[in-house]
Amino acid sequence: MRAQSSATISAPIAVSTLPGERPRAAGTLQAALGVIAFSLTFPATAWGLEGFGPWSLVSVRSVLAALVAGGCLLATGVRPPERRHLPGLAVVAGGVVLGFPLLSTLALRTSSTAHAAVVVGLLPLTTALLSALRMGTRPSRTFWAAALTGAAAVIAFTVSQSGGALTAADGFLFGALLVCAAGYTEGGRLARVMPGWQVIGWALVLCLPLTAPAAALALSYEPVRLGAHAVAGLLWVAVGSQFLGLVVWYRGMAAVGIPRASQLQLAQPLLTLVWSVLLLGEHLTAAAPLTAAAVLVCIAVTQRS
Repeated sequence: MRAQSSATISAPIAVSTLPGERPRAAGTLQAALGVIAFSLTFPATAWGLEGFGPWSLVSVRSVLAALVAGGCLLATGVRPPERRHLPGLAVVAGGVVLGFPLLSTLALRTSSTAHAAVVVGLLPLTTALLSALRMGTRPSRTFWAAALTGAAAVIAFTVSQSGGALTAADGFLFGALLVCAAGYTEGGRLARVMPGWQVIGWALVLCLPLTAPAAALALSYEPVRLGAHAVAGLLWVAVGSQFLGLVVWYRGMAAVGIPRASQLQLAQPLLTLVWSVLLLGEHLTAAAPLTAAAVLVCIAVTQRS
């Protein structure tokens, strides 16, 4: 009787856990695909700069992404966002659609993708800091200790690589960190009331009245030299990084939760370093992978704490 009762009790438990494992595995895969898409952004931007000026590349990528996003919104019959969500969408647009692409593109004119990847590896920490201020969360002392250690490692790397002083490219990169973190924080807040892909979709569409004229103006002033690298880089940053990457990323976060998904993004700087070697032929100094690994450990501590 005991064996029979035990089997009877344990069977429902096994059945109830199986359905949850599949969505979790699918969500983890989607989030991982988003991280891979993001890790290719800097190498693709470097390719795009071979044929486009920085202003042209940023504005054209936003226009193309907005057209794709707008088509998806129309095809699915999504209603326009409520007026109360417009300020938050403006922050997302200013940080993720305009600010980060522009500042990182300007930085990559004089900075290597490996250097930029390590600096931007601080993005999860920066997002956590702004999220704590915006959402009122109170991380532990261990979290703040790891965050400060990671920040110190990144600053030491940037100073050592620039001969003892921060360069203009580093200034652009740190500015990109702040505006992107603000966009991620506000986007995460909005994702509680609307699907995450709609957040980035509407942010792109709302920027179209600005990005379309900017693209036309930039293309008239900056020379364009179309080539395989330039076209491939533009298409990837527009469709892969700016829209599809965020679609699977937000879907993954919804399925497995923000903490679990964010841990996958810790691999992004290291992946970018690999892409910079394979696609751009860059040579890494020993400090770059070591710093990226140190930041990886620090961010892992913040996630666990």
